[in-house]
Amino acid sequence: MSIASDEARKQLDRLVALGYPDVADISAASFRALARPLIAALERCDPDSDDPRYRLGRDILLIPTRELVSPESLIARTSINRMAGFTTMPPRDIASFLPQDGFEPPEGPFYLAVEPHTGTCYINREPDVARKLIDSDERTPLTLEEGLAIATQHPEWLLEKNGFNLLGSRSADGRVPSIWMSQNAPRLGAVWPNSRHTWLGNAYCISRRGVSLFR
Repeated sequence: MSIASDEARKQLDRLVALGYPDVADISAASFRALARPLIAALERCDPDSDDPRYRLGRDILLIPTRELVSPESLIARTSINRMAGFTTMPPRDIASFLPQDGFEPPEGPFYLAVEPHTGTCYINREPDVARKLIDSDERTPLTLEEGLAIATQHPEWLLEKNGFNLLGSRSADGRVPSIWMSQNAPRLGAVWPNSRHTWLGNAYCISRRGVSLFR
């Protein structure tokens, strides 16, 4: 078992424990089976590998795609200190935040975000300004689904680091989704692209990897 595959299994266990198979309307066994090809590919990974495709360790995030689990109900499955996450946005509004061109997920029911971060270095920046900075740093902004995965797998980051905008997704009216702490719990909301908030970074990762990218 590699470090990366072990980490992916732990994250998959958490998704199952939080009821993600119910959201997908399939059994836990079927849900796990959908992740098996990706986890099998991770068995060949080593942080010291000469092949960059396999140079992965624990700094990964397992993402179920929107086709498998819709994002509308996922914030309620996050929690910090037993305080459940929440949103005041209606489900239709949440569903309207779609990945922007260039940030579409790899094919498959599951994929990885490599080296995810809450974007502390881009804190208190307008989303449109932060997007240019992220691009110039050769990083890629996270999508709504990826931000929900952070809040699910690493809710402590919201306390230890910062809340964050998710510039890889946007609604038709231009808003971008955001996740931050409110009332001692994770909250999913949205901000305008020219707005600035002292408590919000702009989350990013280094790359996205699906099963096909390991071949």
